[in-house]
Amino acid sequence: MQPTAAEPSEGVVDRVYHPYILPFERELEWRFMSRQNEEGNELLQRLAFGHALSETVIAKFYAVGSRDEQHDDFGLEGYEFELRWMMTEQGKYWADFGTLLEVEKYHNEKRWEVTTGLVMEKEIGQTSLTVNTLLVYEWGDVPDQELKTQLRVKYRYRWMPLLQPAVELYTGDDFVGIGPAFMGIKRFDSRRQLKWELGFIAAIDSVSKDHSLRFSLEYEF
Repeated sequence: MQPTAAEPSEGVVDRVYHPYILPFERELEWRFMSRQNEEGNELLQRLAFGHALSETVIAKFYAVGSRDEQHDDFGLEGYEFELRWMMTEQGKYWADFGTLLEVEKYHNEKRWEVTTGLVMEKEIGQTSLTVNTLLVYEWGDVPDQELKTQLRVKYRYRWMPLLQPAVELYTGDDFVGIGPAFMGIKRFDSRRQLKWELGFIAAIDSVSKDHSLRFSLEYEF
């Protein structure tokens, strides 16, 4: 069987969003995803620039590329626009809340996807629980235009700023996956900081191979 082409929305495994935004921050982000299953190996990359519109709202634009299996190179696959809103002041309530809106357009296709939902984070001692509850709807040249749900969960131990181990869970679209993750942050001053994340998620609801390796770098300034 020939490998399937990667898509701008790489299924359920992507990232677990946090609700926090720095006032009037700017971001440069690179994400890499490698997914292996019975149909082959899919490679996906995202490059993004983000700019806070206020102290609580940030907008980001992504260019999405995937590997062409035939020519073994990367090409443009789609575009994404993302809007995040930090709804509550950090630490003011029992948990911190935000909302997410993503709109994706497939390159050279009449195919769109929108994702929206609630982002929550709760500190429990020296650990943090982050939960994303999302709704996904795809329309255009697609066989199925039903509304889908996704759940993304991260339980993180804040060991030190540069190294914070975690466990991540992803569910949705007939997929359940879990695995270890690590993240860290290097602060240069009050506004400039570099974040990194690494995770390996394996399906636990299937006897066939389906696992994803994800990595991201994000520079805030």
